[in-house]
Amino acid sequence: MSEHYFSNKPQSKTLPKTWTYQLRGKEYTFTSDVGVFSKNEVDFGSRLLIEQFQEPAVPGDLLDLGCGYGPIGIALAGDFANRQIVMVDVNERALALAEKNATVNNQTNTEVVQSDRLSGLPGRKFAAILTNPPIRAGKQVVHQMFEEAKAALLSSGQLWVVIQKKQGAPSAMDKIEALFGNVDVVAKSKGYYILRALND
Repeated sequence: MSEHYFSNKPQSKTLPKTWTYQLRGKEYTFTSDVGVFSKNEVDFGSRLLIEQFQEPAVPGDLLDLGCGYGPIGIALAGDFANRQIVMVDVNERALALAEKNATVNNQTNTEVVQSDRLSGLPGRKFAAILTNPPIRAGKQVVHQMFEEAKAALLSSGQLWVVIQKKQGAPSAMDKIEALFGNVDVVAKSKGYYILRALND
């Protein structure tokens, strides 16, 4: 059976790859690996989410939900030095890479936590939650992530999601609208949608 990037402990042989990438006008160095989502470059969906994200008005921490090797959280840490950026994933290999990448890029306002969805962050609240959700884990898991994100947002906090139209953007919009009572399409590009919802 082939392994998924949402496996808890990837067993595949490690074969790391390192590259540099410019995000939000700054250059970063990332290392990814097999058994982790997007092992060769910063994927297009994550790049679009990073570039489109706007800082919420409400103070508080930002959460990169399903951080993988860390490009979203690390780019946010580079731009918003006054905020703590929490990065969570279920995948132990991804978390080790996220820690390494944060260190390599001198981002000290990051915190890496192992968590299945938000289960590892009991009681914590966030000003914004960003996610490039694990579509291959199935719609039920993705929609549970949206539900848990709603509960973990501060009042006036924001949920930001990148999702492809062909991989469930319409049903994701319906689910987020049902949870939050609102959902905006911030951007569309190459079949990817950037969705934003405000927690009243």
